[in-house]
Amino acid sequence: MTMHRDRCVLSGCGFALTELMVTLSMSAILLAVSVPAFNQVVASNRLTAYANDMFASLVLARSEAIKRNQRVVLCKSADDGQACVGTGGWEQGWIVFVDLNNDASRATSELIVRKMPALSNGYALNGNTSISSYVSYDPQGMTKLASGAFQAGTFTLCPPAPAVSGHGRKIVLSASGRSRISKISSCA
Repeated sequence: MTMHRDRCVLSGCGFALTELMVTLSMSAILLAVSVPAFNQVVASNRLTAYANDMFASLVLARSEAIKRNQRVVLCKSADDGQACVGTGGWEQGWIVFVDLNNDASRATSELIVRKMPALSNGYALNGNTSISSYVSYDPQGMTKLASGAFQAGTFTLCPPAPAVSGHGRKIVLSASGRSRISKISSCA
């Protein structure tokens, strides 16, 4: 055993420069192939997490309305997380609050149940016309506008450009107050 070690020390056993270069080249090729796939996995996971955050907030608002026997609203909220805002998209964050005066706008005396921070830069979350600013649940768990009209719609969640096919999400809200998530192939 010591004779073999002595022979390697004397004769220079080890890797040749050519072998090392081939190994590094193969590693670089594998890395170049795997990084884009990994980025797609990360983007897909982030979209799923954001869609699940919105879905969970909708479920929470509905269950709180039923539990408290009062109207509960989920609305877009800017960085402070204290008031509803009428402009911009849902990606700026949102709050769930107990709406004591049934106006779909948070007064300082109304309890905030949950605050959600803004999404990462570049992500877009928008609701269509009837849910562009808020979602309001009545004590029976039905979605109703502040005027009393039924409320239903679709949230569309898109990643930063360029969007990868199949990586958008939509959250569909029915008039019964239930919601579901599905993938979309286009974020146009």
